[in-house]
Amino acid sequence: MATVMEMPKLSDTMKEGAIAKWLKKEGDKVQAGLPVVEIETDKATMEFEAPASGLLLKIIVGDGQTCELNAPIAVIGKADENWQEALDKYNDKKKGGKAPAPAAKSAGQPAPAKAASAAPASPAKPAPAAAQNASAPANVQAGDEGRLKASPLAKKVAEESGLDLRSVSGSGPNGRIVLRDVESARVAPAAVAPQAGVVDLSGEMEKVPLSMMRKTIARRLTESVVQAPHFYLTVSLNMGNILAWRKQTLAKLSDDQKFSVNDLLIFIVARALKKHPNINSSWQNDFIAQYKKVHLGMAVALPNGLVTPVIRNADSLSLTQIAQKSRELIKLARDGKLQPDEYSGGTFTISNLGMSGIEEFTAIINPPQAAILAVGATIPTPVVDEKGSVVVQERMKITLSCDHRVIDGVQGAEFLKTLKLIAEDPMNLFFI
Repeated sequence: MATVMEMPKLSDTMKEGAIAKWLKKEGDKVQAGLPVVEIETDKATMEFEAPASGLLLKIIVGDGQTCELNAPIAVIGKADENWQEALDKYNDKKKGGKAPAPAAKSAGQPAPAKAASAAPASPAKPAPAAAQNASAPANVQAGDEGRLKASPLAKKVAEESGLDLRSVSGSGPNGRIVLRDVESARVAPAAVAPQAGVVDLSGEMEKVPLSMMRKTIARRLTESVVQAPHFYLTVSLNMGNILAWRKQTLAKLSDDQKFSVNDLLIFIVARALKKHPNINSSWQNDFIAQYKKVHLGMAVALPNGLVTPVIRNADSLSLTQIAQKSRELIKLARDGKLQPDEYSGGTFTISNLGMSGIEEFTAIINPPQAAILAVGATIPTPVVDEKGSVVVQERMKITLSCDHRVIDGVQGAEFLKTLKLIAEDPMNLFFI
């Protein structure tokens, strides 16, 4: 029996998937367990294996197209099997729940035997010419009381946006409205003439398609700001001692053992979090989870967004081990090859914009974590020392964003106090 291949969930934050590229074309042989398609998630582009062996009878979701999770993306079977019948049977089994958007029937496929099938892919029986509304949009099925042909996800997004689907042209099979049509309609310039005195810039803009990563960043960080009551604590660190120690230490190390300032911060933060488990926590609606191990995320900027690979058990790793793992994860992130276990399950995050020259900023918490540390640049700064003299020190500002549901102000301040003690005198590592 033919196998319907579904859009898999390859990330804990993934809400929909996009086909980056099919590695096989229709009619090609595929083998179970071998890659058949590249899928773009919100974190990376990953190869996905065929669930069965046979011929790739039908590609339902093509290159560059998106669909819901668990929606059919292809049919695999034998040469003499009918892919549409297999898809209809698949949709029949899904009727008890929310059925994924079925595929359109190709012109050469025979009609299914069961006339009662409610799959929207089946062509509607044409109504008499006198009864047809010549002005009806292409996505309204004739003879079916004007029912719109649209995927469930497209309907949901349109409803949330207040968009009338009858005004949207469908680009899917048989004029079906899919998600990309709704998104295009949401950003399309208004068709009406601009008001008098208002400058119309619609002709000067370029529509930049949203990647899966950018959509997820927008959704998750909006949720974070709305749901988590943020507050911010900032301290200035005298980095002179620790930078001098780093310089002396690097001179004694081989190239593969060397570490960056960011690696050093990860090392320090991981140790401080062990002393302050209330910061290494997350909000879980009916309880607060305090984690026994530190899985530290580091924000990495990519051309199309941001990803946060996670250094597991950072509190148990040496400084050189952290540096090696950091380099490995950053390379995987920039190559788009991170696996789900390499970017999920973080308990705390560091976002460092100091290398970009930013002196101070506040970061948005990565839910469900309870805090994130924003790191600024190290700047030569005139300060008044304990003797009352004006001296120049290498100083760095760090800002802790806290979820007030989990962390109180004094708890956040105590954590930053520990970081300051270690950063300004590395010997304090032995006493925390």
